[in-house]
Parts: sequence; structure tokens; C-alpha cells
Amino acid sequence: MQIREYQQSDWDQVWRILEPVIRAGETYAYAPDTTQEEAHRIWVEQPQKTHVAIESGDNIVSTYFIKPNQPGLGAHVCNCGYIVSEQARGKGVASAMCEHSQQLAVELGFRAMQYNLVVSTNEGAIHLWKKHGFDVIGTLPKAYYSMSNGFVDALVMYKQLTT
Repeated sequence: MQIREYQQSDWDQVWRILEPVIRAGETYAYAPDTTQEEAHRIWVEQPQKTHVAIESGDNIVSTYFIKPNQPGLGAHVCNCGYIVSEQARGKGVASAMCEHSQQLAVELGFRAMQYNLVVSTNEGAIHLWKKHGFDVIGTLPKAYYSMSNGFVDALVMYKQLTT
């Protein structure tokens, strides 16, 4: 697997990964009816950088973005979003993307990484982020509306990258 910076020609494959996750309404706060154009703005245009993971040729199996979590005096903490295609889940792709994003964050001058809204029912993600050194620093009661579970808690997770 190769992880590289997003190129505009990647969009169709990236959209095929993002769309089912957005439509499901279980792990991201984006409206399930988010258009392709809105998703492009959110995932590619607004972040500082977007990356993709590629297997066998040009097959994109995952993507992540990185951006400052807050502007100005909070811009030393970054935020990332990750989505792995259905067929690539359980193969270590998310773990590789997490490691890559942390290295990139340090290269870009970020001192910490924060995940603002980790859905409490997304047990796989919570386990993975903890495995990579993230701590739960807060619970937001009933802060996420899951399409299948109704209102559920969301976690804020944080990791210091440099001292």
C-alpha cells in the first residue's frame, strides 16, 4: 500500500469511498444528503492537505484530511478525518493512515491532534485511536444523532505529538 497526497484526478474514487459513509449517517456529522460538490469542499478544498491510500495499481482504498482544529491561537492542534473503503476494512489501512497523518502533522508544525466527534458506537475507531496513543478527554452526552441508534454520546480524543 502506498499513501500519497490527493490529486484532483482521484476525486471519483474518493467520492465512491466517502458517499456510502456519509449516506449511512453513523460516523460522520455530515448531512446524509450532502452533495458531491459539498463533500469535495469539505474533504479536499477546506483542509490543509488530503491524502489517499492506494493498493494494486491505481485502486484508492482510503483517504484522510488534515487541517488546523481551530484558527489563530489554536492552530497548533490539528484535526483529521479518515474513511476506509468497505473492501479494505480490517486490513490495517486505517492504522497506516493514522500513523502517516501523525508524521505529516509534525512535519507541518502541529503539536497535537484532536478528534472532535468520535461517535461512541464506532467502537472500532475508538479502539484504534486508543491503540495509537489517543486519550478520551471528554464525553459529549447525546451529541451525535445516529441514523440507526438515535442520539448517542460522542467522544473528544486527543494526542500530544510534540512537547
